[in-house]
Amino acid sequence: MLRHFDQLATSEAPLKGGKGTVKGIRLLNDGEFLNKGRLFNHMILKPGCSVGAHQHTGDMEVYYILSGDGLYDDNGTMMPIRAGDVAICADGETHMLENTGTTDMEFIALILYA
Repeated sequence: MLRHFDQLATSEAPLKGGKGTVKGIRLLNDGEFLNKGRLFNHMILKPGCSVGAHQHTGDMEVYYILSGDGLYDDNGTMMPIRAGDVAICADGETHMLENTGTTDMEFIALILYA
């Protein structure tokens, strides 16, 4: 199967109470996770926007930063994050991501069930 870029579903909305909106480009659709997860998206955060702080229960999330830089909250510890970094939020942990740079932050988000 091949999906061309113009065939991918997109959305743009505030996410987890964060600032501004997050654009999501769905890479896998519901029913395509083989019961192993629920999200595999290419995400875009404009400067000043964020994914709000949230806890994972029953699943875990990985962010792979493609471009841009910002701040990542890893269970209450703020740290810089930039292109090439991987952030892992295990089951029961909390995290947040904010674009503090001057260009779009693009990342892959993957949520797998625990």
